[in-house]
Amino acid sequence: MIRILVLSTLILFLGCEDKQSNPKDTAPKITKSKEKKAKKIDSSELETAEFPFLTDENAMEFFLKYEKKNKENKGRITTEFGTIDILLYEEIKFHRANFIYLTKRGYFDDTQFYRVVDNFVIQAGNTDDPKIIRKRADIGHYLLPPDTKRGLKHHRGVISVPSSEIEDAYKLASPFEFFIVQKKDGAYHLDGDYTIFGEVTSGMDVVDKIAAQETDGSEWPLHNIYIKKVEIIK
Repeated sequence: MIRILVLSTLILFLGCEDKQSNPKDTAPKITKSKEKKAKKIDSSELETAEFPFLTDENAMEFFLKYEKKNKENKGRITTEFGTIDILLYEEIKFHRANFIYLTKRGYFDDTQFYRVVDNFVIQAGNTDDPKIIRKRADIGHYLLPPDTKRGLKHHRGVISVPSSEIEDAYKLASPFEFFIVQKKDGAYHLDGDYTIFGEVTSGMDVVDKIAAQETDGSEWPLHNIYIKKVEIIK
């Protein structure tokens, strides 16, 4: 009887010791009821949020409101070859607002003129720098709708928007990129397909210098041409 009692006590003791050697996990657990869900941005938040994450669903509404409070229409692009002053057309509201917004967020700083075709165009706003890729990811994922029915022509010096990389019959465009027509007699075969939203007012000599740079087979300059900064001017 004593032997059975001792054995029972020993089993009970070992069981308690085992529980103490395996304490409960102290890391917090998130239950389904407390899990954060992606929040849909409504109209009031688009007005109050300074930097909402932009998508195809909310970008148009955001920029139409943004342009009413951000009426700037002049900018300066600084490169190692000099500065290019630009005028953004007020009637192309969505694209002007997009460019002003990205400028104020510092997106264009340290991007490149990544496509250079002498006697045609110089194209900018892209790069293979991971920091710029992260900037794009933070700003959002959206495309710009075309605005090509205003009779604007691709004269020398105009600023226009390239199409996105997707196969797209509607000519939706990347919001992060732009090109300047450098061709002396214009590039009128682009009319009606690409949205013109501004023009160079000073610095076409700089555009010509950039266009004259040597490129590889994919029209990428052999010597990287960085945009040092883009700023709003009066």
